[in-house]
Amino acid sequence: MAIGERVLMGPGPSNPYPEVAAALARPLLGHLDPDFLSLLDDTCARLRTVFRTTNELTLPISGTGSAGMEAAIVNLVGPGDVIVVGVNGAFGARMADMADRCGAEVVAVHAPWGRPLDPQALLDAHPQPKVIAAVHAETSTGVRNDIDPLGAGKGDALLLVDCVTSLGGIPVEVDGWGVDVAYSATQKCLGVPPGLAPLTVSDRARERMVERSPSWYLDLRLIGDYAMAGSPRRYHHTAPTAMISALHAGLGALLDEGLESSWSRHADGGARLQAGLAARGFEIVAPDGHRLPQLTAARVPASIGDEAKVRRRLLDDFGIEIGAGVGEMAGRAWRIGCMGHTARSRNVALLLAALDEVLA
Repeated sequence: MAIGERVLMGPGPSNPYPEVAAALARPLLGHLDPDFLSLLDDTCARLRTVFRTTNELTLPISGTGSAGMEAAIVNLVGPGDVIVVGVNGAFGARMADMADRCGAEVVAVHAPWGRPLDPQALLDAHPQPKVIAAVHAETSTGVRNDIDPLGAGKGDALLLVDCVTSLGGIPVEVDGWGVDVAYSATQKCLGVPPGLAPLTVSDRARERMVERSPSWYLDLRLIGDYAMAGSPRRYHHTAPTAMISALHAGLGALLDEGLESSWSRHADGGARLQAGLAARGFEIVAPDGHRLPQLTAARVPASIGDEAKVRRRLLDDFGIEIGAGVGEMAGRAWRIGCMGHTARSRNVALLLAALDEVLA
């Protein structure tokens, strides 16, 4: 099977929407071209709709999801600032590491890998943190963490949420949940190639950003002067115009379908996949009620033997790419994506049938 025919069902990129491929094929616009700036403004407006927010500072960061994470952290915390971070997987741990590198006082609240965070434990971890941070959809374990209780009980703290794997695939309510800063990535449920990190910042958080970010490239004040409608449009960096055009197209496809319809499609695909895996002896890592439909982490039964060899067979013989476990689950679990344009029942049926043939 040709590389271009592969079905991407790993934890990383999903197959892009057809509208995205068409956008990438168009002639390039310059990053200061008035037509591009108009497209950028409309892209930011579409991001507000998908994030469910009215935040004026809502834009795509030029970089992948980790750049969105770093942009959020280096603009919110500095030396001595207290940040409470929920850690129940690889990406909560990455948030804590980034904050530590900024000199912040990191109060890590742990839960076992594969189990959700206890919101009250985060709220009780420190009497006066500047920031409370959590991952909404933990990509390393397939666990959904509850965000709404954190917003309801945060008090004076700012609430920072990683929505890399959740935006577009399950409900995300930035304003409704009291989230002050959220970031995501294009390659998951938005159905766009990797390269941009959508980010949104509340007015409350903008007022409390650090006086001078240690990162020039990710300084949100400087980026905002270029990217925000009505701003002075001061040149900051050469924006990836083709990628922003692709994001504009992907968001258009998502909004044409409707957020609720997209959430329902992801829920159906995830339920079919998880039921099929369970019937074949796999154990779903996340507990019922906290399972992500778009990213399933499943423990591999011992009867399969060399799990890496099975994944390679699926890739070579059927063009299906699925992901290995990471961290504590390396060699013992698979992470299977059913997200974005890939979240279709035909892809789930193809994977399960191919798995049956390989194992037979």
